[in-house]
Amino acid sequence: MGERLAEHAQSFGLLDAIAANTPANTGDANRRAIYALLRDQIGHDFEGYKPLTFMRRVQRRMQVVQLTTLEAYIERLRHDPNEVSALFHDLLINVTNFFRDAEAFSKLETLVIPRLFEGRGANDTVRVWVPGCSTGEEVFSIAMLMREHMDGLAAPPKVNIFATDIDDKALVVARSGRYPEALLDSVSPERRKRFFIPDGGSFVIAKEVRDLCIFSPHSVIRDPPFSRMDLVSCRNLLIYFGPQVQAQVIPTFHYALRSGGYLFLGGSENVSQYSDLFAPVDKKHRIFRSREDGAARRPLTVNGNLGGGLFSGGSEFSRRSSTGALALRQSVEQQVLDRFAPSHVVTSRDGEVIYYSARTGKYLESPSGAPSRQLMNLARKGLRLDLRTAFREAVESNTTAVREHLELEGENGQIQLVTLTVQPILNSPDGEALLLVLFTDEGLPLSRQEVSVRAGARRFGDAEHLEQELRDTRDRLQSLIEEYETALEELKASNEELVSVNEELQSTNEELEASKEELQSLNEELHTVNAELHDKVEALDRANVDLQNLFANTQIATVFLDRDLVIRSFTPTLKEVFNVLPSDRGRPITDLTGRLSLIDLAEDVRQVIRDGRELERQLVATDESAYFLVRLAPYRDVDQRPHGVVVTFSDITTAREAEATGRRMIDELNHRVKNMLTVVICILEQTLKTSDAAVFRDVFLGRLHAMSRSYELLSHEAWSDVSIGELVRQEMEPFGLNRVECDGPVVRVQPRMALALGMILHELATNAAKYGALSDAKGRVFVTWTLANDQVRLHWEERDGPQVAVPSRRGLGLKLVERETASALGGKAKVSFESLGLQVSLLFKRTSP
Repeated sequence: MGERLAEHAQSFGLLDAIAANTPANTGDANRRAIYALLRDQIGHDFEGYKPLTFMRRVQRRMQVVQLTTLEAYIERLRHDPNEVSALFHDLLINVTNFFRDAEAFSKLETLVIPRLFEGRGANDTVRVWVPGCSTGEEVFSIAMLMREHMDGLAAPPKVNIFATDIDDKALVVARSGRYPEALLDSVSPERRKRFFIPDGGSFVIAKEVRDLCIFSPHSVIRDPPFSRMDLVSCRNLLIYFGPQVQAQVIPTFHYALRSGGYLFLGGSENVSQYSDLFAPVDKKHRIFRSREDGAARRPLTVNGNLGGGLFSGGSEFSRRSSTGALALRQSVEQQVLDRFAPSHVVTSRDGEVIYYSARTGKYLESPSGAPSRQLMNLARKGLRLDLRTAFREAVESNTTAVREHLELEGENGQIQLVTLTVQPILNSPDGEALLLVLFTDEGLPLSRQEVSVRAGARRFGDAEHLEQELRDTRDRLQSLIEEYETALEELKASNEELVSVNEELQSTNEELEASKEELQSLNEELHTVNAELHDKVEALDRANVDLQNLFANTQIATVFLDRDLVIRSFTPTLKEVFNVLPSDRGRPITDLTGRLSLIDLAEDVRQVIRDGRELERQLVATDESAYFLVRLAPYRDVDQRPHGVVVTFSDITTAREAEATGRRMIDELNHRVKNMLTVVICILEQTLKTSDAAVFRDVFLGRLHAMSRSYELLSHEAWSDVSIGELVRQEMEPFGLNRVECDGPVVRVQPRMALALGMILHELATNAAKYGALSDAKGRVFVTWTLANDQVRLHWEERDGPQVAVPSRRGLGLKLVERETASALGGKAKVSFESLGLQVSLLFKRTSP
């Protein structure tokens, strides 16, 4: 004991070494080796378990056996079968308890269990499946709830609870139903007293509960599922499975349940990705109900490989089927037919009825003797002869035969006039020649006297009607004679055939007995082949699902072509390049229309197949609206020989536009810098000519600041067109916007014109601040503009300022206004000195001259 304790204490120091030697991204090869050892020696595959959970259990066993590397532990597993068994039982985490999560079991008791017993009597059976039952506490918890509910029923149905697990040791404990007192803490005193029997230091489940439960080994991954279940309780098992196994197990539960059956999961489990299969009953406590119109299931096939799954359909389960919509449509159509359509039957060419509509009893009745489905035997007396004639006419001519004014006597003695229609069904589902026989009433039932009066009137007024009736009678007699003779010949032939068939059956029976042993051996071979095929189909399905997801989620248009440019497959994004449909697989891509011209594609494909190297081309769309980078790579078969090409189309329009935009911005920036320097030089020269050294600095800096504000506004607008209103407010802000009133529509001008207009507004505002309205506290400035026929008229008006007089000569500011208006704006400037103040009118085109 001391030696063992010492080894156990030393093992704690191994945890750090094991963690260092087995990082989170440990190699898949090592894990697969462990999976294979477990599969070969134990018979269960853990490849579908969550890798982190699996590796934690492996590391625990490495700690116990005091090994620090996976390679060393794998060698231990190869040479020690007992260690494989120990690892297997460590992987089966048997954590359970009675009424685990009491609130969830309370909801199960109130919401689910009463519904399981609704409408069921003593001859019925309630079936429950508990996969992953471990040592049975959850199973017996459900059994107690069932037994408590059955006590309140007069004639309770039978209850079968199938509890399964892959751990044989846990099943032994569950079958015994013996538990220590410590495990009964979550059981109420009332239930403990009723359902448990003290036996020494433990408690045994009562027989009335134990008899409801059946324990057996079963794997939800490997073995075929149970079926026709009312409840599946699988709590805290799915949390150990990876997504692929969950995608297999959850549809298995849907298959196992009856329509409307219930699924009870653990608090950390959910089926939110399978809302087409299950509807939530209590989402918080993970109680779900199987949808009655659930998605169409894939065919269930048992996989013989111990390492394989139950289904060969891959991890993706079929979703969103149209079964519900089809059922609704059929229900509506059936209701309309039953209410408004005439009574009808469908028969074969021999007159055998294969389908009855509603309300056919008025026209057909069962004859005495053995049951018959022959229409002629079923027809009522008033319809039989005309029906036989019309039926024969429709069969022979393959056209519609109609008989009108047929008299059908009802039970009350009244006569119903009926129109009889026999019509061939041209497109029957299985191609069989069928006929539709319609019975249509002509008005309301009549008394016999009224029918006689109508018939007499028709006979008195129409001799042709009598001749028609006579012809019909002759036809009926002739058809009866022919049918009788034919029937005699058929009976003779049938008798001879029966004799020969009897002899053949006797010889066939002998042959069947002789081949029984051969079939048994062949069946064994088929089982072996079937297992191999299941493995291959499962692998193909997984690869197919992966490819489908890759195709659906890739944003690159890709098409796979063979040597003759025939389409093998393509991604959905290819629709943005070519007008392609799913049915176009197998057609040459050159047959399709699209945004690109593929004149040289055949030569490029031959070059790629010949050289085995990738090839790139840049193509322009036929409408020149987009640019594509076309990359051709060889498509290689399993022998790595090129058998076609993979063509990808990448839209590089944005990149090309960004490149062109960058070049334009650089050119425009160079041009603007040159213009700006030219303007600065011009301002400097004009200021030097008209200003002395004292005022030169203020004048020059003011004009540069005005130009700077204009450039700032243009930069804010990304050097696009600028609003005149924004420009006016920008330039007048330093002089006080409360004394300036602006009014005009939204008019935008080009950047070059905006710079000139900003300079003009600065000169006018500077003159107004020095000599005009803005130099007086009461003075105001009004700036208005209008737009007509692409002509902009901007008016500057000063009021309430100092008295204005006409100057003897024009100053630099007004000259700059006139010059900039003419040169930069291509317009005219009119300056007038009114008594109220200076007025300036600018007239120019909105576009650059």
